[in-house]
Amino acid sequence: MPQFSDDLFLGSAPTYMGLTKNANAVVFTGTISSTTLTVTALQSGDQLAIGMYVQGSSVTANSYITAFVSGTGGTGTYTLSQSSTVGSAETMYASGNVSLGDPSPMPLGVGPLGRVYIWDVVPEASATNNISVAASYSTAGNATLAAGTNTTSVVRSDGTTVIQLDCPRAVSITIGTGTITATNVTISGYDYYGQAMTQVISTGTTQSTTVNGKKAFYQISSVAVAGNCGGTIAVGTTNIFGSPIRIIDGGYIIDPGWAGQIAPDTGTFVAADMTNPATSSTGDVRGTYAPNTGTYTVNGQNRLVISIAVPAIAAGPNATRLGALGVTQA
Repeated sequence: MPQFSDDLFLGSAPTYMGLTKNANAVVFTGTISSTTLTVTALQSGDQLAIGMYVQGSSVTANSYITAFVSGTGGTGTYTLSQSSTVGSAETMYASGNVSLGDPSPMPLGVGPLGRVYIWDVVPEASATNNISVAASYSTAGNATLAAGTNTTSVVRSDGTTVIQLDCPRAVSITIGTGTITATNVTISGYDYYGQAMTQVISTGTTQSTTVNGKKAFYQISSVAVAGNCGGTIAVGTTNIFGSPIRIIDGGYIIDPGWAGQIAPDTGTFVAADMTNPATSSTGDVRGTYAPNTGTYTVNGQNRLVISIAVPAIAAGPNATRLGALGVTQA
């Protein structure tokens, strides 16, 4: 799950809003003569500040600090807005701030409005045939899956044998030579969270070409070829990586980092496809990113680090599964 998954289940968090003064912000000992407040000791809380309301059993209601006269470390002499008489040392309280419209801690609020999620991955090199090697298909049928470079054959807990990729990434189909006829290839498998997913990729009609898919798979369970395409078909991985959380707009990407470079990467971002329900022809439900590999290649050493601004619908008490992880896969 995303690193902010704990936030998905937070209850309401305190926030500074409303009109009720909180009696427990700053606790101090002092005396008052007319409008002069003399603080002899701070017991708890933050420092006193101009604008804060002062409360106590002998303090005139709605009195607040208008000036700091003298002292150090919070103790000293202050001027109040109203006259009171507190002859002997008394425990008093200060809270809120008249200058800020009297905000105070409230038991109900919106909680955290969002988070910054760090998407951090070191992807292995891609290959055009590390899911299924090139083979001819004279009729419709399933490709033979075989783990190649940087992929692994694993058995899921439900007993399904799959080809597992090093990280969620789009797959590719590579067409060999010949008189090519457009044929659909259906990729089936699972995403990083175990959701079943499929994508239909057309071979097109151009020989010796590679066609990239749009969805980021983590595990591949089958590859079905609809019919004879007139050439060989191989299935492999791409350098298009799937985001672990939904990104609906490029504006949420704070900083795309690639291969240790300080300057932002100039890769290709594709926003999450919000078509609901998703289909085998729609895009990735969370969005994808392909780093600029002109200078720095994907080689299992270069790191992709993307800071993502996470909105309230994805983190905090108002978060939803849809907001965090996108629509249900199809």
